[in-house]
Amino acid sequence: MMLAQTPQGDPDGVSRSNSRATGFRFTLMELLILIAAVLVLTLIAIPNFSGMKIETNENAAIASLRSIYDAEVRYQAAYPAHGFACSLSVLGGKPGSASPSPQLAQLLANDLSSGRKSGYRFAVTSCIPSERKYQLPEFTGFQVTAVPQSLGRTGHRGFCIDQQGETKADPAGGVNCSQSVE
Repeated sequence: MMLAQTPQGDPDGVSRSNSRATGFRFTLMELLILIAAVLVLTLIAIPNFSGMKIETNENAAIASLRSIYDAEVRYQAAYPAHGFACSLSVLGGKPGSASPSPQLAQLLANDLSSGRKSGYRFAVTSCIPSERKYQLPEFTGFQVTAVPQSLGRTGHRGFCIDQQGETKADPAGGVNCSQSVE
């Protein structure tokens, strides 16, 4: 017995002309609309992502300043004849490479003692020398600054902390820190 063929020539009687019933196929217009929608969503998301990155960098800079402050306090306690350190590299040093010393105290992580981290540059500035005259320099005060490596791209504000431990900000991105940071 011979099967009758459909007008399209299918021996099993299933029409192949309705391709949507058998799988997902998109027309060129549908693909262009989908790509345009993805592009619009991406253009909306990129500025938000950039703002979140800057906020993350600023929060990391504040946390790094507090780490430096803690290292300064520990340095002063460990080496009272020197007072505070007047350099980030003095606070750093590779742990276990040698015994800690006033020149390499090993109190601060190497990435931070290098002076650059999370889109910010860090420096110990305004070292206040003791009025007493010793053979060794002794510093009774300091200020640590954090400024964006690229203003507007890695951060908007500059930050400072001193021997009092209060973190302040400069809204212009410099070191003229006058606003308290909570």
